[in-house]
Amino acid sequence: MLILKAQRDSLLKPLQAVTGIVERRHTLPILSNVLLENQNGQTKILATDLEIQIDTIGPASDAEDFRITTNAKKLQDILRALPEGEVSLDWDNNRLVLKAGKSRFNLQTLPADEFPLMNIDDDIRAQFTLSQETFREMLSQVQYSMAVQDIRYYLNGLLMQTEGDQLRLVATDGHRLAYAATTIEADVPKTEVILPRKTVLELFKLLNHPQDAITIEFLHNQVRFRCNDTVIVSKIIDGKFPDYNRVIPLDNDKIFLVNRTQLLGALERAAILANEKFRGARLQIQAGLMSVTCNNNEQEEAREELEIAYQGDTLEVGFNINYLMDVLRNVHSEDLQLAFGDANRSTLFTIPNNANFKYIVMPMRI
Repeated sequence: MLILKAQRDSLLKPLQAVTGIVERRHTLPILSNVLLENQNGQTKILATDLEIQIDTIGPASDAEDFRITTNAKKLQDILRALPEGEVSLDWDNNRLVLKAGKSRFNLQTLPADEFPLMNIDDDIRAQFTLSQETFREMLSQVQYSMAVQDIRYYLNGLLMQTEGDQLRLVATDGHRLAYAATTIEADVPKTEVILPRKTVLELFKLLNHPQDAITIEFLHNQVRFRCNDTVIVSKIIDGKFPDYNRVIPLDNDKIFLVNRTQLLGALERAAILANEKFRGARLQIQAGLMSVTCNNNEQEEAREELEIAYQGDTLEVGFNINYLMDVLRNVHSEDLQLAFGDANRSTLFTIPNNANFKYIVMPMRI
């Protein structure tokens, strides 16, 4: 039975939107599959790992209604490898037959009735809409600070907080913290959720229509994101996120502006000779000059100097150089303001005349 005939890209693009969450090796083999479902000529493509569920609209179909599942990665890899042009899908005797030109592929299917779907609670506690461009920029400014496989599981994600017309995103791994905020056209009750790391990374990939909107809905213990034809539902991490306001240094007095790209270039060059394990860099700040020094176990050393508009006391402080480069690569501002205290206090990065972004990084001993 012919179930679908479409241009390759009209099937590949929606498939790519959902397959990022599919685990190749799962305790439930069917979760390596994607669900293809047709109702009234509208094809829906869905994937889940039972923590996140993504569905999107595929190409139209003239076939009778159907529900099948097949291996997500294999279907995607085949479509990627085919040249542009028309493809067709036939469903015959529990096999999915994909044809394109002189190519033919037989794929195994598993019963759609056995495909587990997340239980989605439709009781919406709060919802609001903002542009994909704004939300993507906010995610860019904070996501690199999320912890990776930390025993403090609530750090392996991102805090999303709403209150009135404010949306705030915060991420920390215990060594640095990134904060981004924006004003939304809504009056939302104070709500806090922690999004899992995997959800954040998938969201970031899907926000590729800057002028379009994304609608965010807080459910009972889930968050739903609607952007274009794609819907993401994610469980939230159950835990208490640390009070980020307590770690923002308010009285650092050694303050100056620095050109972001110039500083990033200096750090990237110095990092070549940084210790591969500890990634330490020494920053020395003195009147009119900032120097960056890295060395390693082979007694090699790199030193970079930048002129800065600073006339205060001399200070030398050590950092993990990766933590400095992360913020400079992800915040798209010409200049950044740096506020130092002493060698044992956290440093604050901000965007000049913009209270909506803060990055705090702790020093390290070198």
